[in-house]
Amino acid sequence: MSIEKVRAYFASRGMEERVLEFDCSSATVELAAQALGVGPGRIAKTLSFAVGDRAVLVVMAGDRKVDNAKYKAQFGVKAKMLSHQEAAEKIGHAVGGVCPFAVNDGVEVYLDVSLKRYAMVYPAAGSGSSAIGLTIPELEEHSGFTAWVDVGKPCV
Repeated sequence: MSIEKVRAYFASRGMEERVLEFDCSSATVELAAQALGVGPGRIAKTLSFAVGDRAVLVVMAGDRKVDNAKYKAQFGVKAKMLSHQEAAEKIGHAVGGVCPFAVNDGVEVYLDVSLKRYAMVYPAAGSGSSAIGLTIPELEEHSGFTAWVDVGKPCV
């Protein structure tokens, strides 16, 4: 189970008590924000894409969506999200719990600048009923990110 992989990852860093599990679903931005009692922007949603034969994760604020023109300028291809099955196989986490921690080898992680508005954000922790609160420096450290990108726009 991928939450166990994430929990083990954070346990190896003395942070396992920060992994939160809920009795309710947190698989969407709205549900996660309700479970945590925070605004949707503080939910760090992790989107999975195929860029050629590479699997790429983009972590962005929950009140943003992908701007296709910015995405194409950044990655050189049209945004193509992985299917539920592809995400589970290529990333190592099922949709609803996709996060940038304890992912399969070769997965590239990018952080969207929309997250920089917040001191603390809440990405999923490997399941559709989990999260972990991290500061931006902690998110950088534990996501093993490749680069900061600007590929989002406000949800309307």
